Amino acid sequence: MSARSASASIASFATLPAPHRPEDRAARASETWAKALSTAYEPLTAQERLARALDGDLPGPVALVSSFGADSVVLLHLAAEIDRSTPILFLETEMLFQETLDYQKRVADLLGLTDVRLIHPSSRELVAEDRDGALHLADQDACCDLRKRRPLERALGGFGASISGRKRHQSATRADIALVETDGPHRLKLNPLADWSAEDLADYRKAAGLPPHPLVAEGFLSIGCAPCTTAVSQDEDPRAGRWRGAEKTECGIHFENGRIVRRAG
Repeated sequence: MSARSASASIASFATLPAPHRPEDRAARASETWAKALSTAYEPLTAQERLARALDGDLPGPVALVSSFGADSVVLLHLAAEIDRSTPILFLETEMLFQETLDYQKRVADLLGLTDVRLIHPSSRELVAEDRDGALHLADQDACCDLRKRRPLERALGGFGASISGRKRHQSATRADIALVETDGPHRLKLNPLADWSAEDLADYRKAAGLPPHPLVAEGFLSIGCAPCTTAVSQDEDPRAGRWRGAEKTECGIHFENGRIVRRAG
């Protein structure tokens, strides 16, 4: 898939064949509907997938979850081209790089995003479970649960679907992710860039004149919290720098068939 095809006009997407949408919202949140959409979305561009999803294929309302990390600007730009008021959920774990916080503001202003929501962990839970900010040293899963999984689950409580920037090329554990999948028992998740390569992303960023995350130039190709993110070498997966040295590849905010991912790479 080329950047050119992905950024093509979406004016004709409505003429493309679409599976019959279930009338019931619960049916549109089912694994059966997720599989039907994945098949229907396969030949479409990323922007066509987004347009269809935001136009009612997914059980609404729909939010885009973004880390404002290494590749995030591409998906954010695609969404902004369709609807700048799309809710953007940004997990501000209070352990992010300052470069990420600055980049979030820059990108939101550049793209004219009007509904970026900073999702913080509960101050009460932080005091009870990580008063000194050192939980990640003892239990990384517990830290991610406290600062990412629980806050995001609360934030998504009013949404029927989410949009993610996950891609198959990022790591072995993401190599077979579907375009549309279940995200717990009552929600779907769209991965519109699942089949994009690193080259596709670079081509799109260049063609659209989008600014890179400042840490990418330093070898950070997947950027999370500062204590648990390192740079990667050229022969490593982009996510090899996340939780380096631990048997952990996901933060717990992603599900597979309704279960939190907890796999070693």
